[in-house]
Amino acid sequence: MKHVNIFDVAKETGVSATTVSRFLNGDFNKMSAATKEKIENTIKRLNYRPFSSARDLRTKNTKTIGVIVGNTSNIFSSLLFTGIYEIFQPFEYSVLLLNANNSGKEEQRGIDRLLSQRVDGFIIQPSQKKFSSYQNIIDAGTPLVMVDRETDRQPATINKVITNNYIASSEMVLELDQRNYKRIILICNIKVISAQTPRINGFVDTAKKKNICVETINVAGHTDNWFEDNLYQMIQSGSCQTALVTLMGPLLFKVLAFCKRFNLAFPRDVGLLSFDDWNWSQFVDNGIDLIEQSPLDIGRKAGINLYHNIQHDLKNMRSIDIVPAKRVYGGSL
Repeated sequence: MKHVNIFDVAKETGVSATTVSRFLNGDFNKMSAATKEKIENTIKRLNYRPFSSARDLRTKNTKTIGVIVGNTSNIFSSLLFTGIYEIFQPFEYSVLLLNANNSGKEEQRGIDRLLSQRVDGFIIQPSQKKFSSYQNIIDAGTPLVMVDRETDRQPATINKVITNNYIASSEMVLELDQRNYKRIILICNIKVISAQTPRINGFVDTAKKKNICVETINVAGHTDNWFEDNLYQMIQSGSCQTALVTLMGPLLFKVLAFCKRFNLAFPRDVGLLSFDDWNWSQFVDNGIDLIEQSPLDIGRKAGINLYHNIQHDLKNMRSIDIVPAKRVYGGSL
C-alpha cells in the first residue's frame, strides 16, 4: 500500500502544498469554495490521513511523544518507559504508551492513531521485521528512534538503541567453554522479530569455533507441558555437561518450573544461565547467572536521541547506540 503525503495531494489538486496544509489546519482565509472542494475530494480519493503527513509544514508542537512496545506486560517495557519518561518529563512532554501485542497489525493501528494525534516523535520496539513497514512515519517527517529489536534495511539516518546481544553471547560461549560445558541448549520465544535472534547467532557462531554443540528450542505457540517434555528428552539424549540458556527473562520462570518438576538441580545436573532485565533471580538458591541488559538505560538513551532529533540537533546523532549488557555472577553454572 502506497503511503500518501501532503505533496501527493498538492500534485493531484494542482495547488501548492502550503495551501493544502492551510486546509488541513482549518485556515480557509481567501480560499475559494472550488479549491476547498477539490482538496477535500482528493483527500477522500487518495485515502489521505489528515495531519499525518503535514508535519514538515506545521509550526506548532503537541509536546507529546508516542512509545510503542511489543508487550506491555513484561518488566522490560516498564523500565524502558520509565527511562524515556525521565528524559521528557522535565521538558513537560506527555508520553503515550501503546501495546502492539507483538502484532504488526496492532502496531500499525497504533502508529496511525498517534500520527493522527500529531505526536512530535516516536520511540518504537518494532513488531515488524522490515523497516519499510514504518515508511508512513518517515513520510510524515516525524522523528523516530527504534529500540531493542533490529529491523531489516533500517536507514543509517534513523537511530536505534540496542544491547550488545551478539558480543555478549559470544563472550558467554568462551566462558562456558572454560567451565567445560560442551553442550548448550538455547530456550527462546520467537515469532517474527526479536532481540533473541542476534543472541542465538552469537552463541552459534562462537560455539562452532570451540566445537560446542548448540541446540535451540522455541516455545512460541506451545504449551508448558510440551516445552518441559521436549526439554527433558533433549537433556536425556546427551551425556556431556549441558548448560540451559534462556534468552529472555520470562523464560527463566519456565525453566525453574521445569527443574522443579523433574527434580533437577543446578549446577549439579545442568548449568543455568539467563538473559534478564533486572536481578530478581539473586534470591533463587545461590543466585542465577545472568547476562543483564538495562532497559532503563536504553529508554534514557532513546529519549535523549529523540529529543535532540525533535530539536533538530543532529550533530552528535549516530545510527546505532549500544548499551552494554552486564555479566552478573550467581551459583547456577
